[in-house]
Amino acid sequence: MGSSASSGEIKKAEPRLLTFQRALILAFVFGVYFWSAHGTNLSAGELIRGYPYMMDFFQRLWPPNLSLIPQLVRPTVETLQIALWGTTLAIIISIPLGLLAAANIAPHPAVYNAARAILNALRAISEIVFGLIFVAAVGLGPFPGVMALAFHSAGMLGKFYAEAIENVDPGTIEALEATGAHKLQVIVYGVVPQVLPEFISLNLYRWEHNIRAATVLGLVGAGGIGFELITSMRLFKYPDTTSILLMILITVTLADTLSARLRKKVI
Repeated sequence: MGSSASSGEIKKAEPRLLTFQRALILAFVFGVYFWSAHGTNLSAGELIRGYPYMMDFFQRLWPPNLSLIPQLVRPTVETLQIALWGTTLAIIISIPLGLLAAANIAPHPAVYNAARAILNALRAISEIVFGLIFVAAVGLGPFPGVMALAFHSAGMLGKFYAEAIENVDPGTIEALEATGAHKLQVIVYGVVPQVLPEFISLNLYRWEHNIRAATVLGLVGAGGIGFELITSMRLFKYPDTTSILLMILITVTLADTLSARLRKKVI
């Protein structure tokens, strides 16, 4: 009787303990958010007080200077070219790094850790910082924008590649190794067929992102329509700014539509 009673008490205590743990986790999460709000000076009052200034800015943006649209075709095409080459070079860089950073096919733990460290470093440095570095190295223009997107995107794609490779069916790899296949044959016949659709989808997503990122790189003089955007804002030509923003919106929308259709055909 004593043992059954104690067992019943333990069962009753378990839900209370679980509820207490959840309450502690919830309190911790709220505490982190409150701490972050204090550290970032998060204030609804400041936003309300700034509302008239935001409305004044938006009024200055209207009406757009639509006569500027024909002049924006060239920088828009340049932005697409930056995104295309930046993504392509990122793929070339990230494929070997992704293979070496996958724990299930890395040749040695030291190689795995080194590849992971390189990918972490490439991801940690933003496109803007890479843009500043390459602008200082090769001067203003679209080329530093291409290199900035290539290096940062390689860090992102390489990480996703490695995770996709680590999730492949191990049975296929083991079967190939059992037949005496060497590492390259295992990758070509066991890994690539399983990850190729996901790789293509990731590349398309990254290309979409790089089109948007290429517009921001104009802020550091890396060419494209972003350079026109920052120039118009510095010169207080706000109707021109609106036209440029409309052009960016149209370009991104068309790129997203095209990418979505390509993904449907691949996946």
